[in-house]
Amino acid sequence: MQNTLTQLLTSANQIILGKELQIRLALCCLLAKGHLLIEDIPGVGKTTLSHTLAKLLGLNYQRIQFTSDILPADIIGSSIYDINKQQFSFHYGPIFNQMILADEVNRSTPKAQSALLEAMEEHQVTVEGHTYKLPEPFFVIATQNPSHQIGTFPLPESQLDRFLMRVELGYPNHQAERELLIGQSRTHLINNLPTQLPPETLITMQNAITEIHVSAALLDYLQALIDYSRESTEYSCGLSPRAGLALLTAAKAWAFMENRDSVLPEDVQAVLPSVAGHRLRSGTSDSAAIVAPLLNNVAIP
Repeated sequence: MQNTLTQLLTSANQIILGKELQIRLALCCLLAKGHLLIEDIPGVGKTTLSHTLAKLLGLNYQRIQFTSDILPADIIGSSIYDINKQQFSFHYGPIFNQMILADEVNRSTPKAQSALLEAMEEHQVTVEGHTYKLPEPFFVIATQNPSHQIGTFPLPESQLDRFLMRVELGYPNHQAERELLIGQSRTHLINNLPTQLPPETLITMQNAITEIHVSAALLDYLQALIDYSRESTEYSCGLSPRAGLALLTAAKAWAFMENRDSVLPEDVQAVLPSVAGHRLRSGTSDSAAIVAPLLNNVAIP
């Protein structure tokens, strides 16, 4: 399994240049059965990253372009009257795919954004009293433009909390951008990617992650981080129980990717900025700066 993960990361790094950590975090998020939020300016590779992961994982992939006039029915689907059968039949929306790219999700209204809540939390949607299961595995990768850009609606906390991780890509370094400029089209390279981690193997890995050992001392450290976030005046609102579970699950997935059968404090620290950065409120939007007080002031037992 580890060889497969290594090959997958190598292939992804050949498409998204100079972003090894972000790609590793994205894969960690999917292994942990989480949803991923990618926030950055247009044109840095957010959509390319999601498409690359879908190809390498062999998942049914659907891009939904969020706009100010998109409706929940455009995402979930709707019941349409069939004149031949003289009855209503449900027409499935694009949400019924294994991987969804919610592109520029914060350009839609809160009403449209809310269409994702049940799907992301329970892997099902309810339409007119009927519940429809979503395929497994099911992931949402959403891209978000910075809130200062024109035409954006901030995601409410309830929506942000559904994302296990948030990552930022940023500009490529000088060497990576030079390779990008003289290299082949990213679209062409993605279309030629083979599936390296089929869905059934991905599900096997996800199940293996649940068996990763967590010691009592590690749980003490995790709870100390959570308690500090709630008690410190540096944050207006601390980490919720759901956030604590998300942090533990992500740390297990990171330990699995490091080929270990137990979680170390270093695993928690590696995923903390991506898991907690969008859940905590302080005077900055930089995830590393947001969690710095936690890492600096909470001692490892």
